[in-house]
Amino acid sequence: CVCCDKNVKFIATNSWYRDNYICSNCKSIPRERALMYLIEKFYPNYNLLDIHESSPCKRGASLKLQNKCPNYIASQYYGESDKGKIINGYRNENLESQTFKDESFDLVITQDVMEHIFNPQSAFREIARTLKPGGAHIFTVPLINKERTTECWAKLDDNNNIIFLKEKEYHGNPINPKGSPVTFHYGYDIVDLIYKSSGMVTQIFTIDNIDLGIRAEYIDVLISRKI
Repeated sequence: CVCCDKNVKFIATNSWYRDNYICSNCKSIPRERALMYLIEKFYPNYNLLDIHESSPCKRGASLKLQNKCPNYIASQYYGESDKGKIINGYRNENLESQTFKDESFDLVITQDVMEHIFNPQSAFREIARTLKPGGAHIFTVPLINKERTTECWAKLDDNNNIIFLKEKEYHGNPINPKGSPVTFHYGYDIVDLIYKSSGMVTQIFTIDNIDLGIRAEYIDVLISRKI
C-alpha cells in the first residue's frame, strides 16, 4: 500500500470499490492510494515541500503527508468568522477566499472537495494564487460526466440558501454530520474551467493497478500546474 508502505491485503466489502476496497492496515481507499502514488511519482521530495491540504481525512494519503512533511498545513472551513485562525487543530480557510499569502505552497492537495464548492472559478484562482511558480494542485474529484459537459447541481440564492437544480445529493463531511451538498457533476471539460479561471494547465491521470489496490470507478487524479 502506497499510503502506509506495508505489505497488505486489499479487501472489497462490496462491489462499489471506490469507497469499499480497503487496505487491511491503514483503511485507505483506491482514490487515496492513486493520489499518493502520483505525489511520490512526480514529487519524490514531497517531504521537503510546503504543502496545504484542504479538508483532509484522518487516514491514507492525508495521514502520510501529515506524518512525513514538517511543512504540511491542513485546513477545514468552519465559516467566515475567524478565518485564518486555528480551530480544532485545523486552519479555518475558505478555498474560494483564502488568507494565505501569495506563493506560499509547492503543492495544494484536495480529495473529493471541488465537487462541493459553489464557486469553483474562485477556488481554482485562489489555489493558483497561493502556489509558488512551478507548484501544483493535485486532487481527486469524481468526473461523473466524463465526456459529457459539466453540470451545475446546486447553487446558493441571495440569502445563501442551497438551491438544488437537480436531485438532492450529499456526500460525507469529516466536520459536519449533515454532509456536504454536491454542487457540480464534472466532466473532462473541467480542465478548460481550470485554465480559464486560473491559467493552470491540467492533466488527468487514470490508474488501474490491482497490485497496488488502485482499481475503482471515478478515481482519476488531476494535476494542475502553475506555470
